[in-house]
Amino acid sequence: MPLAVLHTVAPDRAVDRSVDLAVHRLAEELGRQPQAVRPVVQECRRQLSGAPAGALPELVERLARHRLRAPVD
Repeated sequence: MPLAVLHTVAPDRAVDRSVDLAVHRLAEELGRQPQAVRPVVQECRRQLSGAPAGALPELVERLARHRLRAPVD
C-alpha cells in the first residue's frame, strides 16, 4: 500500500501582499497597532480561502474591518 504524499502549494505573493496592505490600511484607519490588526486579517484570510482569488483581497479587508469595529462584549 503506497504512503500518502503531502503536496504543498506555494503561497500566492499577490495575496500575501494584499494581506500586508490590508493590515497597513486598517491599522491606520482604525488607529490601531499593526500587531493587533494582523492576526484578525490573517484569520479572515484563512476563513475565506475558498473565495475566488480575484475577490479575496477585498473580501478579507471588509471582513477584517467589520470584526475590528465590532464592540467587544
